[in-house]
Amino acid sequence: MEKMQNAAVIGHPIGHTMSPFLQERLFALQGLPLCYQVLDIPELSEQMETLRSLDCFNVTIPHKSNIIPFLADLTEKARLCGSVNTVRVENGKLYGTTTDGIGCRKALERHGLELSGNILLLGNGGAAKALAFETADRPGFHLTIACRKESFEKAKVLADSLADTARKNGKRGFRIVLETYEELEADKTAVFDLLLNATSVGMTPHAGVSPVSEQVISRCAAVFDAVYNPEETELLRLAKKLGKETVGGMEMLVYQAAESHEFWYGSRFREEDLDKLCRDAAEELQRRTEGQG
Repeated sequence: MEKMQNAAVIGHPIGHTMSPFLQERLFALQGLPLCYQVLDIPELSEQMETLRSLDCFNVTIPHKSNIIPFLADLTEKARLCGSVNTVRVENGKLYGTTTDGIGCRKALERHGLELSGNILLLGNGGAAKALAFETADRPGFHLTIACRKESFEKAKVLADSLADTARKNGKRGFRIVLETYEELEADKTAVFDLLLNATSVGMTPHAGVSPVSEQVISRCAAVFDAVYNPEETELLRLAKKLGKETVGGMEMLVYQAAESHEFWYGSRFREEDLDKLCRDAAEELQRRTEGQG
């Protein structure tokens, strides 16, 4: 019999995470016995002994950056993003990566969409960085980053890092544009192949709000929202009304969870199994939402 895997998701606060539901299913698909804990950890330094005793764990807010000083090593993409959501434990040492970017890319591919063409990215936090660097992996990428006025300097640091990395990797013909939301709304001529929302705008309990207007959405051929609760955000509702192709955050959540197993065990999953998990996870979220009503 396979060895029991001791795994967890860590964060603070962490009451309503979907990780146990997703990971229990993914471990079961591999036939691996699992003990998966939800660990609410306010201060990482006080729980390192516990974390080093695990086989692997997932990381969520606010520890995606906080975990980095405790790692023996991390992947280049995680280093660039300054964010880690997946950790493997080997002989008490921690090794980290981020699966957010590839999770988004694979969720898009499920709908026949690619991280290519003229892309509009909303936000400049951890999730936005992961999506930005995943986009910058593509040759000749065209990326517009929209942010709040007060975040413009922070977004400029991200844009400069993207450009430096692209040049080091021999990329040519790329273009990076920075805009405030006010500039984005005012410019009615720019059109985009794909809008990526990497902000928390529209997330429960503040649902019913879109990060951009219907006018901006009308200039985008397809729309992705990293928010998964609610399943249909106001952004996605407006995009569907305008006849746009839409992809929700739950699919990214499923695919980034599946990618964590590549880092932990070198495991891959059948597409039909991940399709079913996407459907089941959406149903589980609806069940939990109704239970709170």
